[in-house]
Amino acid sequence: MTGAHADGRRPLTARVLRAIERGRLIPRGGRVLAALSGGPDSVALSALLADAAPVGGFVLAGLLHVNHQLRGGAAEADEGFCRGLAAALDVPIRVERVDVAGLARADGLSIEHAGHRARYAVFERVAGEERADRVATGHTRDDLAETVLLRLIRGAGPGGLAGIRPRAGRIVRPLLGVTRRELREHLAARGLAYREDDSNRDLRVIRNRVRHRLLPLLEREFSPSIVAALAREAAIARGDADWIDGVANQRAASVVTYEEGAVAVDVAAIRAQPLAVARRIARTALERAAGRGRVGFDHVERLLALAAGPGSEADPAAGGADFPGSRAERRGALLVLRPAASGRPSGPAVGDGFEYRLDVPGEVAVPEAGLAIAAEPAATTPAPLRARGSLVAVAAAGLTPPLTVRSWRAGDVFRPLGLGGRKKLQDFFVDRKIARGARRTIPLVADRRGGIVWVVGHAPAEDFRVTGGTAGVLILRSRKLGGLG
Repeated sequence: MTGAHADGRRPLTARVLRAIERGRLIPRGGRVLAALSGGPDSVALSALLADAAPVGGFVLAGLLHVNHQLRGGAAEADEGFCRGLAAALDVPIRVERVDVAGLARADGLSIEHAGHRARYAVFERVAGEERADRVATGHTRDDLAETVLLRLIRGAGPGGLAGIRPRAGRIVRPLLGVTRRELREHLAARGLAYREDDSNRDLRVIRNRVRHRLLPLLEREFSPSIVAALAREAAIARGDADWIDGVANQRAASVVTYEEGAVAVDVAAIRAQPLAVARRIARTALERAAGRGRVGFDHVERLLALAAGPGSEADPAAGGADFPGSRAERRGALLVLRPAASGRPSGPAVGDGFEYRLDVPGEVAVPEAGLAIAAEPAATTPAPLRARGSLVAVAAAGLTPPLTVRSWRAGDVFRPLGLGGRKKLQDFFVDRKIARGARRTIPLVADRRGGIVWVVGHAPAEDFRVTGGTAGVLILRSRKLGGLG
């Protein structure tokens, strides 16, 4: 034991365990996969989780390596190294091969963007197949600082400046409080090797220029603690963004309606909102209309200018404006957004539907809906909450765990809060004027019996109404997914 303490392993393992427990990143008894590229950060993550698992009460279910097939023999060597590390740590490994270059060509994306998207799709799929509650990635405090600078350069608001979140659905980042230097010292003390990826030094990539030029300049010329300062800024921005997003999600229910193939924005209602809230509602409306997430600040401002009425800069003559993947037209008291003729269909494709397990407490990402859904017991019975919004309270006593988050199925019925009888979910969607194409993207929280507990963003079920005498209360909430969570 003394040797373990002396070589630095125990203090760093203890810090990582504290981060896991404080952030409730991995449930007690849960199974976690460690994402392993072969680089120093992911090797350290794998070793730290192997050390921490017995003490932390969770299971390191295995390592997960994604071979992007981009670097020829070097990629094959990375894969072989990862298999060897798994053997040394005595844990299983899953290796997934993805043709990232082919995906980039097919979807018109950069290699970096296509690789990022492919990795996270693999993480979600393999976690389900391996019955893993979480997938851990090796993002560090340096990665967090770089992300904040990148988003500042590109003009992000509080949501972007929040940087990398410690948890986004199944994805967790236990090392956000640890620097790369500390991880390399830990690896040296343990005698663990790692692989270096030469592409991380390619200065044509903007993140690499931030890493190798901008951050060292700021550290040398302005503040030796710049990484810690940027991490603090991210934590502050994250809290602010979460609060504003919660308000915006609640108020959007009275501002935006979803019609057949269109999104309608109540002009007077959005003009009555504080500017920070109005901007978030406008962004969501544009994303839903176009079925894509690349909406910029200028697009949001143009939509709000159009809502300001005749004489706006957007299009004073026709009362309309074009946006990425959609067009907005003024129709009396409404702004109606429809997908552009050449744009993608509104909303993500969901194929045969989706279904994810939701732990209590816990959170699960639903990429098909662009949301994360969370559940946690309430210490006290909360004040009355709006039925339509991003947060509801339900009576826990009537629930049969485990909970799942799934898509609409033919024949689904439930009792909307405040209505006496049961209603087909299809009829409920028609009553709410939800477009047919958007219905299968709306998540439903259900219990093991299949009973619908919450139609996310619309209504909880009457069966789980919270009253003054309710003993156990469960809080369900949704938040928008985006970027690095």
